[in-house]
Amino acid sequence: MRAFVGGRVLTPGQGVIEAGTVLVDGDRIVAVGTTVAVPEGAAVVRCEGKWVTPGLIDAHSHLGVYGEPGVWANQDGNELTSPVTPHLRGIDSLNPNDPAIAVARAAGVTTVCTGPGGYSIVAGTAVAIKLAGRTVEEMVLPGTETMKMALGENPKKTYGEGKKQMPSTRMGSAAVLREALVTAQNYLTRMDAAGSGGASPERDLRWEALGRLLRGEIKARIHAHRADDILTAIRVAEEFGFECSLQHATEGYLIADILAAKGIACVVGPLLSEPSKMELTKITLANPGRLARAGVKVALMCDSSANTRWLPLHAGIAVREGMPEEDAWRAITINAAEILGVADRVGSLEAGKDADLVVWDGHPMHTMSRVERVLIGGRQVHPGGD
Repeated sequence: MRAFVGGRVLTPGQGVIEAGTVLVDGDRIVAVGTTVAVPEGAAVVRCEGKWVTPGLIDAHSHLGVYGEPGVWANQDGNELTSPVTPHLRGIDSLNPNDPAIAVARAAGVTTVCTGPGGYSIVAGTAVAIKLAGRTVEEMVLPGTETMKMALGENPKKTYGEGKKQMPSTRMGSAAVLREALVTAQNYLTRMDAAGSGGASPERDLRWEALGRLLRGEIKARIHAHRADDILTAIRVAEEFGFECSLQHATEGYLIADILAAKGIACVVGPLLSEPSKMELTKITLANPGRLARAGVKVALMCDSSANTRWLPLHAGIAVREGMPEEDAWRAITINAAEILGVADRVGSLEAGKDADLVVWDGHPMHTMSRVERVLIGGRQVHPGGD
């Protein structure tokens, strides 16, 4: 048993507990508060003058999939041979030995969602992982698969301009997506008929994977920057009856009221990028704050590999640009956990949750603060290990 005593404890949800204690037993948190009794024999870690936070969560990463060094041999995130590849699985590109994982972990990030990039209309499944483990199976949080989709410039450029095939326009992208979903619907109908005694069709991994989305077994995460692309994503999701979150949502602030009314969560960022393409020309650092104030559930992303290390600084920038600090904390902890479907395990310091926590020597959003300790599942993974 281990007790982290005397620090400024960020829960979140209950604000900051001054001179708090976090008691860890094995891989679980067993108590948090100011009056926690430390059992005799527990290892005590003095945290006076320090911050104790949940492990940070990046809800849109490419750790282990876009490997580092960032050369061709390690780039396994975009299968650019077809605009519709729902049968691809990010776990099959995930390298637990990617050196970027240790870099992000040492910066206080303990959980990410990683998987395919956004260059195909339907790119395959992403998954939430802990940043500790020798194998994919040890890292993956079960039941967190989500289907990656993309609208906007990326598919147009990759297929229309690059390969001279559909889609070359935004309406073409929406048509390709809807056609794939209808094909998956038809496949499910045939499979259901086979289950009722009809002729069994040959398995097709593409439509089997996309059928999981249509049956509500998994959700979609849709890459969209421009407001019109965001609304197209919502339109298609509503037509086919599946749940989705929005990735990037660069112009989300223009339609924040609509997103709030529809209950669409947004994973916003990366905030440190420049307007490198037309659909980013209206980018603003105020976007996360405007969305949060409108009532949208917001998480922040780094959309990166090793640069996932800068996640707390993204939150600090969002605060500087008008996002309430509590919302910024939530955007890199519990909101991200809720969007990924793992809030029962991570995202806050509460009894019964995984013992994923970080000790900092100063305010975590401050550029001069350092991470002193990182625990994942109760095991110290930085520095060194237990």
